[in-house]
Amino acid sequence: MNTHTETLRRTPLYAEHVKLGGRIVPFAGYEMPVQYKGITDEHVAVRTRAGMFDVSHMGELLLTGEHAGAVVDYLITSDASKLGDGQAMYTCGCNERGTILDDLLVYRYTATRWMVVCNASNHAKMSEHFRKACEGHCEFRDETFDTALLALQGPKAMDILAKLGGDGPDIAKLPSFGLRGAVLAGATTTVARTGYTGEDGVEIFMPNADAVKVWGAIMEAGKAFGIEPAGLGCRDTLRLEARLSLYGNDIDETTNPLEAGLGWIVKLDKASDFLGKAALQKIKEQGLPRKIVGFEMTGRGIARHGYPLLDMQGKPVGVCTSGSPSPTLGKSIGLGFLPADMTKIGTTFKVDCRGKAVDAVVVKVPFYKRAS
Repeated sequence: MNTHTETLRRTPLYAEHVKLGGRIVPFAGYEMPVQYKGITDEHVAVRTRAGMFDVSHMGELLLTGEHAGAVVDYLITSDASKLGDGQAMYTCGCNERGTILDDLLVYRYTATRWMVVCNASNHAKMSEHFRKACEGHCEFRDETFDTALLALQGPKAMDILAKLGGDGPDIAKLPSFGLRGAVLAGATTTVARTGYTGEDGVEIFMPNADAVKVWGAIMEAGKAFGIEPAGLGCRDTLRLEARLSLYGNDIDETTNPLEAGLGWIVKLDKASDFLGKAALQKIKEQGLPRKIVGFEMTGRGIARHGYPLLDMQGKPVGVCTSGSPSPTLGKSIGLGFLPADMTKIGTTFKVDCRGKAVDAVVVKVPFYKRAS
């Protein structure tokens, strides 16, 4: 008899999720809510009103000291020197081969204080990666298990914050990818106008002890705006519609950012060197044999992660990395790698949906973009 079971962590909001009827599943070493009322209902709430996510499973890595910015800049493909105080950027970290260790959000509090948020599934790897790089250069602290993170997302998100009181009204004026300290519901927090849904909104960092209080205050303030608690299920469909990459599906250590549609966060011309730069320069010079594309199913079928992509003669030529019905668009969509000569918009191909070849077409991404 096998008595070994994985010990799963719980976020400070676990009891709240249970109380709200959340369906709890194992995810990246945590017990997390995948849905409450249902994935589609929660998806629609975020697109039309507001949804609140517990994303306390994400990793928070703090770098401090005179050379903290230089260490961050060496470990990411973007140009960290372009950030001012109170600004954030989306980027990725590569290894020497130029493949992706993780996609990241980098936050500059000041010139000597930086935070990097990594994916929960890569926390141990990225924490060690940054810790080693900091040795002899700056201070490093992994704050993951002391920090709670909430994501308030949707067109009514800033209205809800404004109603919250404290620094809420001022936070509503925060620019996109801006961050600042704020007192919300009596708790000291850091608020960033970032997210993973394609909608407006914020991500709020706070000590674990304040998570329940802040969650409750936002949910109460959001009642008048139709806020709903939202789980991991709709987080995935929302990010896919917005064409945001998912580590472990669309990107991993077998993919480089150029082929993965992330060339815009690779700054080969930045003044400083970075890990993977030489490899990425070579990859760019040689040309890309494959690229990721967005596609729609034109036949009856749903593409899923791992399904083979076929040319029109039925020959396997690629793989679906993400796929789902789109609640917003009312059609099935996906991302996947195809040979470079098959990536032009309008190119037709087939998806092997469990032995059935279903027609699909390459389309422009993002699939969904909110009105500015």
